[in-house]
Amino acid sequence: MNDILDVALRLVVVLVAFLTLPLIVGQTEHKVMAHMQGRLGPMYAGGFHGWAQLVADGVKFVQKEDVVPADADRRIFQIAPAVALLPYLLVLIAIPVGPNGFVGQDIDAGLFFVLAVMGVGVLGSLMAGWASANKFSLLGGLRTAAQLMAYELPMLLAAASVAMAAGTLSLPGIVESYHWWWTPWQLVGAVVFFTAGLAELQRPPFDMPVADSEIIFGAYTEYTGLRFAFFLLAEYAGIVVLSGLTTVLFLGGWHGPWSDSVGWLWTLLKTFALAFVVIWLRVTYPRMREDQLQKLAWTVLIPLSLAQIALTGVVKVVIS
Repeated sequence: MNDILDVALRLVVVLVAFLTLPLIVGQTEHKVMAHMQGRLGPMYAGGFHGWAQLVADGVKFVQKEDVVPADADRRIFQIAPAVALLPYLLVLIAIPVGPNGFVGQDIDAGLFFVLAVMGVGVLGSLMAGWASANKFSLLGGLRTAAQLMAYELPMLLAAASVAMAAGTLSLPGIVESYHWWWTPWQLVGAVVFFTAGLAELQRPPFDMPVADSEIIFGAYTEYTGLRFAFFLLAEYAGIVVLSGLTTVLFLGGWHGPWSDSVGWLWTLLKTFALAFVVIWLRVTYPRMREDQLQKLAWTVLIPLSLAQIALTGVVKVVIS
């Protein structure tokens, strides 16, 4: 009975985190962009500092008509948002927040699990583009596929370097193997992993699949109301997952002063700091061209990730 209650409690905590953290990141993006770009709109809704902007957005999406194109593949069109969103819920289950088993589920091959599941989320965009019966949506889905193939490899190689250094695929095990010199040693891998993760999430400056000035809104052009909101929620959930994974793999996770008692707080602070960087990049850099995207992946990130693996191998041999 105690084991069942423990599992149920862990699931409830993960669900609450899944429903709240992406919304916090979305609200933060509104405010950060409002300050950085001088946007007045998000600062007015609800009075003080526009606190009700998130509520206003939610009411707006609920009130919008749910439209399905006449020629669309209705079943695929309807389930695509769930396919894009649910993988991030599964990933959150495996990300350790603090020491002493403070994780939804400690999986022996946790790193392999989270990277495999994150790749599934891109299928939601492909399904949406294919099922919409819209040439712009199809073009956005094809761009998503090309982007996935280009950036999945450097992301996996950078994560493999960390697994080599830690000697385990368990995410809590990787955090427990962390030393103060870990981040400088794995800095190149951290940059590669974070950059490739941004590209997989289709976040600026890698948002070619949803380039509104070229293909309206890519694979999501025909979506309205709550289904469109699910795609936005998946984007913000992806930011939380990417920031959390980068924290666990490269920044020591819960390590910090008094980590035994407030380790979860260090994990959250590092995660939200990285989420701020994601937002900062959006308002700082313009969108890349498709050829620039591919060139960056194949001629810069992949060689850097291979160099990081070679360096890790050398250091491991010297230490052992």
